[in-house]
Amino acid sequence: MRVAIGGIHTECSTYSPLMQVAADFTRTEGQALLDMAGVGPDWHGVEAVPIFHDRSIPGGPVSPDLFAAQCDEFCDRLRAALPLDGVLLIMHGAYFVPGFDDPEGHFVQRVREVVGARAVISSAWDLHGQITETIVNTVDAFAAFRTAPHVDQPQTRARAARMLLDALRGGPRPWVVRRAVPLLVSGEMSSTFVEPCQALYAALPDYDAKPGVCDANLMIGYVWADSPRATAAAVVTCTDRAAGQAAADAIARAYWDVREQLLPDMHSAPLESLLDGLTGPTVLADSGDNPTAGAVGDRADVLAALIARGWGADASRRALIVGIAAPGAVAALRRGDPQIRVGGELGGSGPQLELIPDAIRLTEGGAVVTCGGIACVLTERRRPFHDLADFAALGLDPMRADLVVVKSGYLSPDLRELPLAQVMALTDGAVSQDVLALPNNHRPRPIWPFQRDGFAHFI
Repeated sequence: MRVAIGGIHTECSTYSPLMQVAADFTRTEGQALLDMAGVGPDWHGVEAVPIFHDRSIPGGPVSPDLFAAQCDEFCDRLRAALPLDGVLLIMHGAYFVPGFDDPEGHFVQRVREVVGARAVISSAWDLHGQITETIVNTVDAFAAFRTAPHVDQPQTRARAARMLLDALRGGPRPWVVRRAVPLLVSGEMSSTFVEPCQALYAALPDYDAKPGVCDANLMIGYVWADSPRATAAAVVTCTDRAAGQAAADAIARAYWDVREQLLPDMHSAPLESLLDGLTGPTVLADSGDNPTAGAVGDRADVLAALIARGWGADASRRALIVGIAAPGAVAALRRGDPQIRVGGELGGSGPQLELIPDAIRLTEGGAVVTCGGIACVLTERRRPFHDLADFAALGLDPMRADLVVVKSGYLSPDLRELPLAQVMALTDGAVSQDVLALPNNHRPRPIWPFQRDGFAHFI
């Protein structure tokens, strides 16, 4: 038996001014892709054929030309690999491509056209994906992350692989059912580290154990894409359609019933209010400009606020801002310019600051500049700093700062475990947590909390 492996993976904010292009994606192929998929002894008797996996840091829309090229190349490689008994797709579910209402639906249909109706297609997804009827009617099996922040990516791919291998080895062929939930909130309001979603996701394995049910999932969806497919959904892989639909209905109902309890997973307030209330060492998440949710990562709002409060002239208070995308400023530093401009360089808007740093340390891919009590990491490319290893690589210790600022929404597990107070600033940007203020022209209606009534069809 032969199984192809690959997929496409990103998250696209329609409020970002940056179009994603080929250079934004990292391609995994060959043995590295087999390792990502977890191909090991349990694959005995199955030849795994790596196609490719394209992944980018979340950003703005993907250009139509790039999406078409990804689809065409993937399908060309699939044809070259025929015959195939199955496909393991590693996906996300939150592409946004101008001109395509359902990019991943288009992608999986193209895959199905190549491999034919007999081949089994199993798939792994991010719980922030937008999952449509086209997707669930095209794939045979579906598994999604059950943690946010995400710490179960390998386990999710293993679940998808197990369903694929079971079907290929003579088990009943599964199918996928879906129940849409007219509810759309941010990941920060649906973290699985806190209630109510902690309990909702902890209950999903109980559904897996029910007769006729293989894998139960709750898809939160992606709130920063103003798209016709923007909605939450319960998605269940099953061998008994009635059992699968009953599970999907129950999961959807449970999520709908806690909608009023969906709140940020840590203390959240406008930036100035949080800075007024600092009482000890703190990690502050600059949530509106979080590149791992699709923002640009170039805004200097927090830096400007700290300078206005005198942190830039007072070395007795130490702030660490990690980091701001500022390729022009980094280039100026490499030239030896004494003054740089920081903020909004890639189109993310916000304040623009003229800085004359007290100290400069050039790094691979950026620089660390110091202005009084503020140390700020500037980067040549948009990128997150969510792991302590990212700090260590730059010789930075967050425990030596009074205030650590990261462009994040909910904090990564590494940062969450630091013995520091944790707050989230409701800042501006392409992934602003003030979702009700966002343009809302294409989402289905009604959808909570954008509308608060008219849900009789669901209730």
